[in-house]
Amino acid sequence: MAITTERDELTFERLVEPHKRGLHAHCYRMLGSLHDAEDAYQEALLRAWRALPRLREDAALRAWLYRIATNVCLSAIARRPKRVLPADYGPSWSATHEVGAPESELLWLEPYPGEELESGYAAPEARYEQREAVELAFVAALQHLPAQQRAVLILREVLGFSARETSESLGTTVASVNSALQRARRTVDERLPERSQQETLRALGDERARDLLHHYIDAWERHDVPAIVALLAEDIVVEMPPWAAWWRGRDTVEAMLGTPEKPCFEAVRGIPVHANGQLAFASYGYEDGRFAAIGINVIALRGDRITVATGFVKPELLARFALPAELA
Repeated sequence: MAITTERDELTFERLVEPHKRGLHAHCYRMLGSLHDAEDAYQEALLRAWRALPRLREDAALRAWLYRIATNVCLSAIARRPKRVLPADYGPSWSATHEVGAPESELLWLEPYPGEELESGYAAPEARYEQREAVELAFVAALQHLPAQQRAVLILREVLGFSARETSESLGTTVASVNSALQRARRTVDERLPERSQQETLRALGDERARDLLHHYIDAWERHDVPAIVALLAEDIVVEMPPWAAWWRGRDTVEAMLGTPEKPCFEAVRGIPVHANGQLAFASYGYEDGRFAAIGINVIALRGDRITVATGFVKPELLARFALPAELA
């Protein structure tokens, strides 16, 4: 049946609106890409729109919508390789290693705008908080799972669907779902840090977390290499997709940054943003009398020290964070 009436449109919006944020985040978890997630999200809404007669009759609306979105994402995964971060792609580099050209042929993980992320748990049965389940480490771990296992873990552990609901969404058996979940748990648990960023940030407190981010941005803006290094953990990991290069260790990173007199980076400006439920900032570099967009930097902490600094060098990302392409 064609959907053409204004009443149909209002009905659809009323039913779907409470689930839109969650569906979009679900597509991101499945695909690891903001761009791919947007495409999958729009396709899922289109399929739901076309199936409005069934939507009206379906008692389990939430499960029905996530079933559509999950299957759209599974189709997308089948068409392309997994997305990764540099630390998952190859060995770490030395401070003197030539970085070379960016690896444009690879599919890199992307950051997710987090200001409107839902908090808490999606359902009482969920194992992971909503913000916890978009942290970079978690989404990166998901990308190492086969597509079916990835879907099972997200549906069961993040969204809190039952094994029966999950099996119906994926067209498989409850036994297969339970088996896939056990294998997925092992893989993800092996790759996750001991504490999530949500736990770490709660223990640190909002004021201290804001101050830490401010000091880190300020140190970069002042070309203060010692101040930057003082905020880093001994085993810091620094990565800059789309470059495959990444560095491990505070001494290595310090050597890479140069000296206060001769830093390796140009004048920069930073603006705090919300990304992946973690501390983050947008960076701008000085060029021809202006500060032009560089990318989004996402920070992971252990206590009050930075353990992972991922700089997504992709200027077009800033528009997705509602930021301008340049500063005066």
